[in-house]
Amino acid sequence: MFSLRCATLCVTLLFLSDLVVFEKAYCEYRLNRVESALKTIEAASEQTDKLKELYGQVLYRLERYDECKAVYTDLIRNSQDEYEEERKTNLSAVVAAMSQWGESSPEDLGLSETTYELCYNAACSLIGQGQLTEALNKLKQAEELCRVSFADDTDMTEEDIESELAVIHSQMAYIMQLQGRTEEALQRYNQVIKLNTNVCLSVCLSLPQDQNVFDSKKKVKLTSTDGVEHKLARRQLQAIDFNKALLAMYTNQAEQCRKLASGLQTQNPGQPRPVLVQVAQLCREKQHGKAIEQLQQFAEQHPESASGIKMTMAQLYLTQGHVTKACDILRLIEDFKHKQGMVSALVSMYSHEEDIDSAIEVFSQAIQYYQSQQSGSPTHLALVREAANFKLKHGRKREAISDLEQLWKQNPKDIRMLAQLISAYSVVDADKAKSLSKHLPSPDSMALKVDVEELENSHGATYIRKKAAKPETAELYLTQELPKNFDPKATPDPERWLPMRERTYYRGKKKGKKKEQVGKGTQGTTAGGSADLDASKTASSPPTSPRPGSASSSASGAVPPRQQKPATASGATRKKVPQKKKKSGKGGW
Repeated sequence: MFSLRCATLCVTLLFLSDLVVFEKAYCEYRLNRVESALKTIEAASEQTDKLKELYGQVLYRLERYDECKAVYTDLIRNSQDEYEEERKTNLSAVVAAMSQWGESSPEDLGLSETTYELCYNAACSLIGQGQLTEALNKLKQAEELCRVSFADDTDMTEEDIESELAVIHSQMAYIMQLQGRTEEALQRYNQVIKLNTNVCLSVCLSLPQDQNVFDSKKKVKLTSTDGVEHKLARRQLQAIDFNKALLAMYTNQAEQCRKLASGLQTQNPGQPRPVLVQVAQLCREKQHGKAIEQLQQFAEQHPESASGIKMTMAQLYLTQGHVTKACDILRLIEDFKHKQGMVSALVSMYSHEEDIDSAIEVFSQAIQYYQSQQSGSPTHLALVREAANFKLKHGRKREAISDLEQLWKQNPKDIRMLAQLISAYSVVDADKAKSLSKHLPSPDSMALKVDVEELENSHGATYIRKKAAKPETAELYLTQELPKNFDPKATPDPERWLPMRERTYYRGKKKGKKKEQVGKGTQGTTAGGSADLDASKTASSPPTSPRPGSASSSASGAVPPRQQKPATASGATRKKVPQKKKKSGKGGW
């Protein structure tokens, strides 16, 4: 009897557990026990529509987007109720996540964009595909739809609407950042942050800006609040940790930087960014050798990510002045070794080291690669042309012949290339150069039909050739230049072009009286002596005032004393310049 009751109780519990399986899974989902919710749903005996809806949400949180997409597609196809719009919104969110963080771009499902949520998700999908301009226009459309949808809702305040628009504005700022519009992006990020929204804090921290580092530390604390990790995707959380590691490096918290970078590397062993942070920290500590060793170790363990790592190694070698080692590292990158930019960089560095042979070898390897893969393509011919010019520039005419011949065969009408080929053969094989010269056009065909007179007299000419003067003009010019005492009947002096000292009839200068020496004697005297200036030796001096009965001074021509100007002679009285009194003591008295 007891066993029968136990069996009945077990059946009842099992029946109740099937009834409350949705409630149990939903509670686990809301408590962020996503793995437990998944197990509860998968263990259910029957998959109802409600469980499928929750199953799709759980798969989305676990970032299993392919399975989540299949669940929502099945629900939309087999369900007809008032929740169809919400299911389409969730499906568009899955497509956007796959576009941004998936390895392959999803197909277009043809979802309508009648709501601002659908329009926003479509914009996120365009961001993942790199169509930034179209995505920005789509976000503006989503903003308009959002404002229209809340226009008739009296319970929604302007602050509530702005809070709802925060996620749209943050995506707009992200697009501006990707487009290089840093100032506009930062301004919009700060507007969103004022609403106590931490959606865009991580991206805001990564912006290159000349702001206070401690301000960034305040912002990064907001990303560490409880519950944030459950609202963001795994890659978003890793981006936050990456920015925290960078901030620790710039604030000289070396141990904290290494700890965060090591944690990121543990989560993603093949991700190169944590290793680059560690290497940057080592370089700040002047441990370049250890940094290169760590990069070399990572490149060997993860060859799929070795290209960027080797580029960083080459950069470190260049900063230390090891140009040849940097070239050796760059030539080991299979993905870039034949690219035009890489060839140009290697040739420039080898030329700096005066290693012309290695530079020519780089050209040869690249030309051979394109010869086998894309023979005759513009890239192939451009490399051949640059190689030929490089060899001619450094006097390697013998080695440039093959490249010049190849280019001339591609374009036999290129006269410049033919001239270079003849010049190269003139050093190696004169007969070959002579035979190739026959292909040159005649001088008459090469002459330019240009009116020289018109060209020289044009406004753009910097030099104008002087025309020859006409005979009558020249004769008139010579007549004007002849001396006044010119006698056309007299015979010109045959020695007129020689200097005077070299002429036969030159007798030198005559010795005359010595000139009066100026500047000798006492100061104030002249060569004529001081007798002329002695007032005592004059016969008579004019009276200083008119005598009684005499004529007025104006009639006699004498100048009154007050109207006389002061004398400038050495004996004249000069007005002394008053000297400044020297100050004595602090008081100036």
